[in-house]
Amino acid sequence: MAKDKSIFTCTECGGTSARWMGKCPSCNAWNTLIEGSSEPAATKNRFGSVHASLAPTSEVLPLAQIDAADFERHPTGIDELDRVLGGGMVEGGVVLIGGDPGIGKSTLLLQAVDALQRSGMNTLYVTGEESGAQVAMRSRRLGLPDSQVPVLPEIQLEKILHTLQARQPGIAIIDSIQTVYSDQLTSAPGSVAQVRECAAHLTRTAKSTGTTIVLVGHVTKEGALAGPRVLEHMVDTVLYFEGDTHSNFRLVRAIKNRFGAVNEIGVFAMTEKGLKGVSNPSAIFLSQHAEPVPGSCVMVTLEGTRPLLVEIQALVDSGGPSPRRLSVGLDRDRLAMLLAVLHRHAGVACMDQDVFVNAVGGVRISEPAADLAVMLAITSSLRGKALPKGFIAFGEVGLAGEVRPAPRGQDRLKEAAKLGFKVAVVPKANAPKKNDKSFEGLTIYPVERIEEAMQVVRGLD
Repeated sequence: MAKDKSIFTCTECGGTSARWMGKCPSCNAWNTLIEGSSEPAATKNRFGSVHASLAPTSEVLPLAQIDAADFERHPTGIDELDRVLGGGMVEGGVVLIGGDPGIGKSTLLLQAVDALQRSGMNTLYVTGEESGAQVAMRSRRLGLPDSQVPVLPEIQLEKILHTLQARQPGIAIIDSIQTVYSDQLTSAPGSVAQVRECAAHLTRTAKSTGTTIVLVGHVTKEGALAGPRVLEHMVDTVLYFEGDTHSNFRLVRAIKNRFGAVNEIGVFAMTEKGLKGVSNPSAIFLSQHAEPVPGSCVMVTLEGTRPLLVEIQALVDSGGPSPRRLSVGLDRDRLAMLLAVLHRHAGVACMDQDVFVNAVGGVRISEPAADLAVMLAITSSLRGKALPKGFIAFGEVGLAGEVRPAPRGQDRLKEAAKLGFKVAVVPKANAPKKNDKSFEGLTIYPVERIEEAMQVVRGLD
């Protein structure tokens, strides 16, 4: 059969060209032509249109008349991974997992697919970056010497699709999508056109056959998934591996999940036998001090549905004519704003001081509920006095100095009480009822403004 011709489509206006040109002939935009396949009629008649629907055609019905049965899930046996996925792998779902090289993507997936194979599910591991012998060596290093997972070392899309159709596995791992190429395109594996077309074909196969497909994706030096952004829109779930390769701990974060909560995280520890789930992740985000130290404040943050205790550390030191503002794990611009609020409404000036703020354990905190803990840690470091032992704080601080409530404040306080914390400074709207026995042993100070919080802390010294 003759090879299909390629067409080049402009990402700005949608215009097409028979060959690549630096400038789009339709809208005159530069470097916007992306290669795609022009499918011949013979291919359409045999396999169906490229743009065929992912679901069978059905009549139009109101939402109330559509049967909304829950999706069947297959737990992997790795509790932290199942938590991020929303309970397990969904039949016909497509999962995209990305992360830095060597962070543990292939290790975790090999452990998960081996557990599913042992539970009786038909699986397939497609490797494009390693040979079958290399995968077998990793399996033995992980303590899985008698693994029965079928391995296919292949990068050609058409052969992979043929194997999926012949074997009909319940779950298939594609490691990685950047190595897969289609004969329909002339561009090299890993190009934008190849990644987009191969992912589209694999997604269509998953929806039509019910096979769960997990795609491993490379990341750029900025940490984003390599390839077209449409790749993340195309799949059902997007997971990111986070963590320092020099640390033993890894975080798997759900950025998108059509079958579960987003921003859910799973915490893993890297061991000689692979990745092991951490049942109490709050322990790794808290420094082990024998006695309280200045510049340290513990807060309760929410990661998806899970409350986590994280220690915020601040160091205030004398600076030069242009003092530095540096934050790790927190928004730097928000730090500058909080310092201005601290000066205006609490009378704490750091204009000639270097201020460094760090979230312990490599966790990234994006929610504004960390504001109060950051300001108390900065004040503690500036005064040189430690906060009381067993002290926590959380709450959003506005530009007018008000302390706003944080979502699910009761759950945060229950997590702190469960772990033995004694004193909490929280927004007034998050204060529980006086007769609630869920917070026994935890003394709660509700505040409405940042200056009230500072007065409470000074009274606890």
